[in-house]
Amino acid sequence: MKIHEFQAKVILAQHGVPIPKGFAVSTVKQAEKAARDLGSKAVVKAQIHAGGRGKGRLVANPNRTAAMYAKLEADPTAHEGRVKGSPVGGVRLVNTPAQAAAEARKILGRYLVSHQTGPQGRKVRRLLIEEQSAVTNEYYASVLIDNALGAPVMIASAEGGQAIEEIAERNPAAIIRLPIDPTQGFPPFRGRQLAKQLGMPKEATFQAGQLFAGLYGAFVATDALLAEINPCVLTQDNRVLALDAKVNLDDNAAFRQRYQDWRDLHEEDPMEIKAEQAGIGSYVKLDGNIGCMVNGAGLAMATLDTIMLAGGEPANFLDIGTVNRVERVVEALHIIHLDPAVKAILINIFGGMARADIIAEGIVQAHRKFRIKTPIVVRLAGSNIEQGRQILDESGINLIQADNLGLAAQKAAAAAAA
Repeated sequence: MKIHEFQAKVILAQHGVPIPKGFAVSTVKQAEKAARDLGSKAVVKAQIHAGGRGKGRLVANPNRTAAMYAKLEADPTAHEGRVKGSPVGGVRLVNTPAQAAAEARKILGRYLVSHQTGPQGRKVRRLLIEEQSAVTNEYYASVLIDNALGAPVMIASAEGGQAIEEIAERNPAAIIRLPIDPTQGFPPFRGRQLAKQLGMPKEATFQAGQLFAGLYGAFVATDALLAEINPCVLTQDNRVLALDAKVNLDDNAAFRQRYQDWRDLHEEDPMEIKAEQAGIGSYVKLDGNIGCMVNGAGLAMATLDTIMLAGGEPANFLDIGTVNRVERVVEALHIIHLDPAVKAILINIFGGMARADIIAEGIVQAHRKFRIKTPIVVRLAGSNIEQGRQILDESGINLIQADNLGLAAQKAAAAAAA
């Protein structure tokens, strides 16, 4: 689960990470007041769940976001936004409250398109009005889980302000990786050692040590998948600040975290929200046109791979799990049917504890209830398979059946391309 920059900074500040003074706002008047409270000079930052905001471009008409995205991808130098100068991006400097109001008026309600938003862009509904900082040096710092080590890792670089992937590609030696023993954590003294490795001045070492320790503390306390500060800056008065921050949270920890307080449904895919409301937790929207309904996460992943091998593109990941309720099958098919991108549906069920006859009954009821015109390819195997096939055969519905996954994927790809 992603959260906004202003929320990430609140979390970091709670763990001792110094952040610039700022206010999250959603109206022009609030932006003007925030700038006045900050002493007039401020930074106006669009808040969306995507990076590259400063280099992004704002579009008033949602029908033109794809064209702007194509320009950004084709010729970044000519079309990327800037904090200073023209064209202006989603992060802007202002010197008076009136300027803050004017810039807020230009940003709020528009669609910000960056390299990370995709062609659809993101509608800006919130801003972060923050004090300006006189920056002398920029650094990068993050904590994430290294799956190969099975442990958290602190990643840092003296080259901040840009994507870590760019740094790794251009200058791998500039990246410092410090594995963390969860039983020991990342105490401030290790943070001070890291600050020295990064070449920070002595005056900033103590502050940096607290910042790195706080970054790890926030990562652990919130069950995060990623806690990132980019850039972490040194100011002219030798302050160390988290100038920008990103925290991605693990949905699996929602039962013990107050994630609902941080969630912004406007930033999430509408199809995934509908699936959640229907009680289908394992749904992820993808970019293809073949809708998938599968029981079991492993089988679902194999189904996606097989579709790709057959020349198709999956439109979603949907795992209905071990379900023996007709209503759940109907709900799952309804969610897939609502996606306008879906040109064919592949149902791949290997019935162990799940019964093929119940799946079949759900398919029939959904088809009749929602008058589904999209071609449906069905592959059933396992428990009560004969009863399930009989239900499908006697339904009178024009379904495409297949005996194995490979053949089913081929038929689905052909149906979607027709």
